[in-house]
Amino acid sequence: MNKQRAMEIAESSVMANVSYEGTPVYIQHVDENNETARIYPLDQPEQEQEVPLNSLIEN
Repeated sequence: MNKQRAMEIAESSVMANVSYEGTPVYIQHVDENNETARIYPLDQPEQEQEVPLNSLIEN
């Protein structure tokens, strides 16, 4: 996923269909400098993680 699209999704109030390694996730924050995103699985919000933007897929 490109940085601009990830930022749009993170800032939007509309839930986007994004996945990481096949798991639906919520993007909390995008780090522009490191090109990473703070995400968590929709069904496990306590499992936050930082992942590269290029590992996220918008379905």
